[in-house]
Amino acid sequence: MQNQFEKFIQNIVSNKFSILPDAKIQFNIDAQDEKNIFKTLNISFLILLAGSNHPKYNSAKKFINNLKKHGHFGVYANFYVKGISLVSNEIKQYLGKGPSVVEKFEKLNDLSSESHNDEQIREHFWSIFFPEGIELMDSEKRREKVSLLRETRKISITNLNNNPVINPDKELIFTSNVLLTTPLDSDYLNDKTLSGNLKEHLKNVCNEKQKYWYDHPIPIGVEPKKNEVLYGLTGLSEMFSFEKSKGNAKKNDKLNCLLSVSVTHEGLHKSAKEYLTDEINKSKSIKDLNILIFTEIEAEQIIEEILIPIANKYLELSDSELNNLRTVLRVDGEYGRHYSFLKAITAYWQVFIDTDIKGTFKIDLDQVFPNKELVEQSNASTFEHFKSPLWGATGRDAYGNNVDLSMIAGALVNDSDIEKSLFYPDVRFPTDNKFNQDEYIFSSRLPQALSTEAEMMEKYNSEKFDGEKSVLSRVHVTGGTNGILIKALRKYRPFTPSFIGRAEDQAYLMSVLFESQSYLRYFHKSGLIMRHDKHSFAGEAIKEAETGKIIGDYLRILLFSFYARMLPWSVNRIKSELDPFTGCFISNIPYTIVYLRFVLLISSLFNKEDEENTNNAIRLLKEGIPRLLNHIEKLGSKNNELQQKYLNESKGWHLFYDILDIAERQIKSNDKWMKDIKNKAIKLMESAKIK
Repeated sequence: MQNQFEKFIQNIVSNKFSILPDAKIQFNIDAQDEKNIFKTLNISFLILLAGSNHPKYNSAKKFINNLKKHGHFGVYANFYVKGISLVSNEIKQYLGKGPSVVEKFEKLNDLSSESHNDEQIREHFWSIFFPEGIELMDSEKRREKVSLLRETRKISITNLNNNPVINPDKELIFTSNVLLTTPLDSDYLNDKTLSGNLKEHLKNVCNEKQKYWYDHPIPIGVEPKKNEVLYGLTGLSEMFSFEKSKGNAKKNDKLNCLLSVSVTHEGLHKSAKEYLTDEINKSKSIKDLNILIFTEIEAEQIIEEILIPIANKYLELSDSELNNLRTVLRVDGEYGRHYSFLKAITAYWQVFIDTDIKGTFKIDLDQVFPNKELVEQSNASTFEHFKSPLWGATGRDAYGNNVDLSMIAGALVNDSDIEKSLFYPDVRFPTDNKFNQDEYIFSSRLPQALSTEAEMMEKYNSEKFDGEKSVLSRVHVTGGTNGILIKALRKYRPFTPSFIGRAEDQAYLMSVLFESQSYLRYFHKSGLIMRHDKHSFAGEAIKEAETGKIIGDYLRILLFSFYARMLPWSVNRIKSELDPFTGCFISNIPYTIVYLRFVLLISSLFNKEDEENTNNAIRLLKEGIPRLLNHIEKLGSKNNELQQKYLNESKGWHLFYDILDIAERQIKSNDKWMKDIKNKAIKLMESAKIK
C-alpha cells in the first residue's frame, strides 16, 4: 500500500502532473552556495519520500545526512529528516483505513498532464488531501453549497433576550489588541524627542531574538498615518461622535476601550505603554474614549495582587493549581493569549469595577465602522445593531439542539469594495481557477469564500431567514467584529489555548462547542459590518509579514488537527460542525499536508529563478523551519506538551471564573477584606488608563 504513495511522490518529482520541474533541475549534490544547498535539500525530501527505487535516492540520502552534521544547515536538514518519518507513518495509517483511500491514489497515479487538464488532476489531488474543495470548483455547485450551509446554520428562535443591551456606551467594553515590534528605521532610535531611558531600552531590545510572529505588527516609531493604533482609535472615536449626533449617547459620555499589547520581542512590553501613551496623547483626532492599556506587566499585577490572594483565602489549592491560574489572563505570546484575555478581563471588570457592564465587543485596529453606509444600507447605526434582543436569544438549530446566541458576529467589507455595497464579501471565489503548486494539496480560499458568502452575507430578507423568528448561527468569524455577553462568558467559560497562533477567534468557540445542554453559538447580526482598511495604510507592514502569515497557515493545520483531538468530543463530530472553512484545517494527515505544501511552495519559488522569488524561498525556509520544527517536536513529545498545556489552561480558566464568583458573593455580603481587594482592583484599573 505504501508503494502507491511512493509512486505518487515519484510522479510529482518526475513532473508527470506538470506541477514541478524534473528533480534533476533542482538537485545538485555538489552545491556549495546557500541557494543551491537549500534547493537541493528541499527536493531531496521528495526524492527520499519517493522511496529507494528512485535513481537519486542514495545520493539524496547521503546529501541530507551530511548536511545534518553541518552547524548552519543542521536544523534545516533535521526538519526534513523528521518529516520523512512523520509523513511515512501518517500515510501508512491513512492507507490502512480501507481500500477507498488506496483506490484514490491508484486513480491519481494513472493520470498524466498529457491526457488530463489541470482541473481534472487537481480534483484527484483534492479527493485525497482536500475533499472540502472538490464541489467548490464548479460555480453551479457553489450556489447550492451556499444555500445548504445556510440551512445547516439556521436557528429557530424560541425566546428573545429579556435583558438586552440598551445603552452600548455604558454596557459594553470595546476591546482590541496592539501588536508591537521593533523599529524598522534605525534613525528612530536617534530621535531627540525620545527619552534617554526609552532610547537605550529599545536599542537593547533590537538585539533580542524574536519570540513571536504576527501578521502585520506595528513597528515602534512608524509615522502616525501608518500607525494602526491611531487609525483604529480615531475610527472608534468618530463612530462614538456619530452616535452622539444621533442621540444614542450623551454629549459628555466616554466610551470604554481596553487595549492589550502583544509584542514580538519580550523586552518590548516594558516600554510599550510609555510609547503608546505618548503616541495617543499626540493625536488630536482621538476623543471621548476612556482608554486602558494592558501589557504583561498589568496582567501579572492582576494575577498576583488580586486573584492569587482571593484563591489563597477562600480556596485550598496546591501550588500546581495556583500555577495553572498563572498560565491564563496573559497578553504576551500567540494570538490565543490576547484573544482570551480581552474576553475574560471584561468579566473581571463586571465584578470589581462596574456591575452594569453586560458585554464586550472586539474590533481590529485596521477596521472602522462606516457610519454613513451602515445607516443607509442596514437601516441601523453601530449602537442600534448592538441593541438587538436576538443577541442573547435562545433557539434550536437545524438538528433540534438547544442553542444560546449570547455571542455576536458581524462582517467585513474591504475599503476598495464598499462603493459597490456594504454587503460585498471581503473574500470571494476565484474567477480564474488558477492555483499555485502547493494549492494542489490544500487551498482554504475556496471554503473561506463559501463561508463568507453563506454566513456573513445573509441579509435576513426571506421567509427562510426573516431576522426575527429565524436567524443564522456563525462558525466563521473574524478576529475583530465579534462579542459576547458576560453572563454567558461566566457560564460557559470559553477560551483559546495559548499555543493557537492563527484563527484564535474560531478556536475560542471550539473549547465549548458541545458544552452544556444549550450550545453557545454566535448570532449573525446582519448589517453589523466594519470596513477593512489594512491595505490603505499598512501595506508595507503587511508585505513584511507575508512570510509569517504563510507559516501561520501551516501551523493552523497542525494545531487545529491536534487540538480537535484534545477536546472531549469525537473529531468527526467537531469537524462536521465546523466545516467547511474552520473544519478544513482539521485533517487526518496534517503532517503530510503541511510538509507537501511547504516543499512544493519552496520548489516552485526556486523554479522561477528570479532574485525576488529566490529570496522569498530562502526567507521562508529560514523563518519557517525553526517555527514549524518547534511545534512538531512539542506535538511529538512523549507527554504531548501541547495537550498538557491545554489541560492546565482549562483548569486555570475555570479557577479564574470560580474566583470571580467568590469575589462577587463576598462583595455583595459587604465582606471588609474583599472590599479592600476591590479597592486595590479599582486602583490597578485606574493605573492602566491613559491620562
